[in-house]
Amino acid sequence: MTDLNVHEFGQPDGPALVLVHGLTDDGTCWPDAVARWAERWRIVAVDQRGHGQSPRFTPEQLQHAPAVLENDLVDVLRELGSPAILVGHSLGGLMAARVGAKHPDLVRAMVLEDPAKPTNSWAPDKEFAQGQIRFVEAVTTNPAGELDRMRRESPWSETELRAWAPAKALVDRRYLRDGLFLGNGAWEGLFHVIDVPTLIVVPVDGEMAPDPDLIANDHVRVVEIPDAGHCVRRDQPDAFHSVVDAFLDQHRS
Repeated sequence: MTDLNVHEFGQPDGPALVLVHGLTDDGTCWPDAVARWAERWRIVAVDQRGHGQSPRFTPEQLQHAPAVLENDLVDVLRELGSPAILVGHSLGGLMAARVGAKHPDLVRAMVLEDPAKPTNSWAPDKEFAQGQIRFVEAVTTNPAGELDRMRRESPWSETELRAWAPAKALVDRRYLRDGLFLGNGAWEGLFHVIDVPTLIVVPVDGEMAPDPDLIANDHVRVVEIPDAGHCVRRDQPDAFHSVVDAFLDQHRS
């Protein structure tokens, strides 16, 4: 039984669409996507452990944080009672890919938005961790100023920005300090073993994007979106949804 907090939207009797956010976001950080999908789907948006209203990591869990996050997602899927479509961004995309590869009985299809690329790291990158802590503290202590900055620097909608900022105050700082590593560095090889339809949506020339020429799997398709950064759906929502919504409809039943 999962102890994670989840947010439910849409149609209670509809097919399940499970949303798995990226690092420092939470399950509330999909407002524009939820507005598009709520009429046709039962949307289950997860607060990953250490984010939102979900439990914090214990010191013991921090020693194997990637496995804990993966097992958390498996528990959420098992409670649904039937296979779901997974939509994951960044850290959530990596967790979704690993779960989909290992538990195809729980997953109908997957959409992976610029999933986080592991580097075979088994201990936190202290420089990266410190940068993330500075970032969430900046947004937490001065949300108005950071929102103004993002309005100037990004094309994100106001609804996305107003969901993005409050999530930063809810991130487990101990996780950022001691749990930020991704473990097994398999990347293109991870996608070789996926047996469910999978759409990977990435920016053009993205640093983390898997090389489609190295993925020998007819179940997996990589689509590049021009003029997008890491948050593809926020940077180019129309282009993102033109590809993703058609894929979701194809695998709805």
